Amino acid sequence: MRWRGRRQSSNIEDTRGSGGGGGFGLPGGFGRSGSPGGGIRIPTGGRSGGGLSITTIVILVVLFFALRACGIDPLDMLSGGTGVPGGGGQVVEQEDGTQASDEMREFVGVVLAETEDVWNGIFQAEGAQYDEPTLRLFSSQVQSACGFASAASGPFYCPGDRKVYLDTTFFDQLDRQFGASGDFAQAYVIAHEVGHHVQNLTGVLPKFNEMRQQMSEVEANQMSIRVELQADCFAGVWAHFTAQKGLLEDGDVEEALNAAQQIGDDTLQKKMQGYVVPESFNHGTSAQRQTWFANGFRNGRLSDCDTFNNDV
Repeated sequence: MRWRGRRQSSNIEDTRGSGGGGGFGLPGGFGRSGSPGGGIRIPTGGRSGGGLSITTIVILVVLFFALRACGIDPLDMLSGGTGVPGGGGQVVEQEDGTQASDEMREFVGVVLAETEDVWNGIFQAEGAQYDEPTLRLFSSQVQSACGFASAASGPFYCPGDRKVYLDTTFFDQLDRQFGASGDFAQAYVIAHEVGHHVQNLTGVLPKFNEMRQQMSEVEANQMSIRVELQADCFAGVWAHFTAQKGLLEDGDVEEALNAAQQIGDDTLQKKMQGYVVPESFNHGTSAQRQTWFANGFRNGRLSDCDTFNNDV
C-alpha cells in the first residue's frame, strides 16, 4: 500500500507505554514519574528522606551543561526522546521494555485517515454526516466503555465510546502465528473495525445488541456472523475506493484475502484445537470472510453488503 507521506488522522490516542500497558489512559498521559503531564519529580527533604546533597546537585548541574555543550539535551533524554542530535523520530516505550517506532503510528494514522475520507464521502452522498471514530493504540491491556480487555482479545470496536482499540503487536501475531503478512493485511484489520463503527452509526449494532438479549447462544452466534461479514464487506468497500485513488500495489488485495482466510472461524479452530465446531462460529468461515470482502471490493456499493437479507 502506498501510504507514506499521506495525511494522518488526528483521531488517534496513543497510550502505549503510558503506565499499566495503556489501561485507564488519560488525555495527555502520565509521565514516568507518575505525575500528570509527564513532569519530572524533584526529590526534596533531608538525607533521612533520601534527598540530594549539595555536592550531588552541583555535579548534576555541571553534567547538565556538559551534555548540552555536546549537543545532547538531558531533558529530552529524561522525557523519553533519543537525546542524540538527528536521532530520528519519537519512540514509544512498551511495557515489555521494547520500543515501537513512529512508523507504525504513522501507518495506522494514514489508514484511519483513508477510511475517514471514504466514509465521509459515502455518508455525504446519502445526505448524512459521518462521525469519525477515535482509534486508541495501547499496550497489553486497556479499559474501554465496553470493559477491560487484554491484547489477547485482538483489535476491537467499542460502540459505547465509539473507539477502535488496537495493540499493534497483534500485527506481529497476524504475521508469525496466522501467516497473514503485509501492510494491506493490517489495513484490512483496521478497516474491518471501522466497519463496525459504520454499523454503529447506521443502527445495525444497537439493533443486534438489543436482539441478542432474547436469543440463545447459537442464535446469537449466527447473527454475530452476519454482523462480522458485513464489516468485512465494508472493509472491501473501503479497499475499492482506496484502489481508485491509486494507493494499492500489486498483491495488496491478495494480502487482505489471505488475512480473511487465515482468521476464519474454521481455519482458526482447526489450527488451535484440530477440529471445528460450527455452532460456535461467530465471525464466519474463511470462505465467507473472503467472499464478503470481495463483494464490497468489486463495486464499492453498500447494497452489496446486505448480509441480513441474503444467504451468507
